[in-house]
Amino acid sequence: MAYNVLIVDDSHTMRTVIKKTVAISGFEIGECWEAGDGLEALNLVKDQWVDVVLTDVNMPRMNGLELVKALKSDEATRHIPIVLITTEGSEARMREAYALGIAGYIQKPFYPEAIRDALNRIMEAFHG
Repeated sequence: MAYNVLIVDDSHTMRTVIKKTVAISGFEIGECWEAGDGLEALNLVKDQWVDVVLTDVNMPRMNGLELVKALKSDEATRHIPIVLITTEGSEARMREAYALGIAGYIQKPFYPEAIRDALNRIMEAFHG
């Protein structure tokens, strides 16, 4: 089954790297959308069916944790699993993120296998 993926990062280069890495990992992608921050992401999910969100934490206008809060507080989007892709690895920050409702996180720098394994595990948990 192919999944629609939304990649949220304020770096165009990093979005491209994530997209390519997910594609070569073997994870089946349907549509793949990109957003430069949380506000762009919120606008996109209003019009597109998104199966999973991969988001950075540190972004202007609306950061990744604010995006998680917004998606989880909306009945229409609370079902979407959210994965942080971040250099942030502090235990306190990750506890906060899991408390907000993230499905998992991937530490930068990352490898295709790590992304594939995390996404497959998360999608299996959310979609059986």
